[in-house]
Amino acid sequence: MMQEHAQSLDDNTAENTADNPTLSKPGLLVMDVDSTLIDEEVIDELGEAAGAGDEIAAVTERAMRGELEFCDALRARVALLEGLPVSVFDTVHDKLHFTNGALELIDTLHAHGWKVGVVSGGFHEVVDRLAEEGHIDHWLANRLEVHDGKLTGKVLGEIVCKTVKLHALREWARRDGIDMAQTVAVGDGANDIPMIQAAGLGIAFCAKPKTQLAAHESINERDLTKVLGFLRD
Repeated sequence: MMQEHAQSLDDNTAENTADNPTLSKPGLLVMDVDSTLIDEEVIDELGEAAGAGDEIAAVTERAMRGELEFCDALRARVALLEGLPVSVFDTVHDKLHFTNGALELIDTLHAHGWKVGVVSGGFHEVVDRLAEEGHIDHWLANRLEVHDGKLTGKVLGEIVCKTVKLHALREWARRDGIDMAQTVAVGDGANDIPMIQAAGLGIAFCAKPKTQLAAHESINERDLTKVLGFLRD
């Protein structure tokens, strides 16, 4: 499918699903977390708690549009969180909302023998809880360094960038015995583009223009059950 002809459910152009993954066989859906699985951007919520909300939100927006290299942008934002107590994760978690239709999508896929994974440029300290609450099978996120109960402003280990997201999709598919033709990737930012393009079906969800152009299909309504409309029975 040509990238220039990204389709949209909102335009009633989802009829062409002949080559899309089917619910009649096991499959794997992998999605981004911030602004996809959930309505919020966790890094922005942490920024608010640190008194650097506007500054961090501006960097987030530029990174999601693909104007900044994601790893550099993440390090710059995390540095502004130095000194926050780890209890901030409880506060932020309690402010988060699963996107409309997210839990229904996950339950429906599980009922058809599918697996669901999430990959996040956000943080394990929050994603671990979301994964448990959403009954998600696989998850991967960044981990923040903590010393004496406070954030140091540094990220531990390899940053979950666009390449890591792509590798996670492929590795989980291999581990679950799922052909790549039976995979779906959903995301909103520029760092989701490689996995969106590699999946059997890549969906841009309320996404930035660059991501919509790269995706096979687009959804421009905040309802994740719309993903099911692109899958064959």
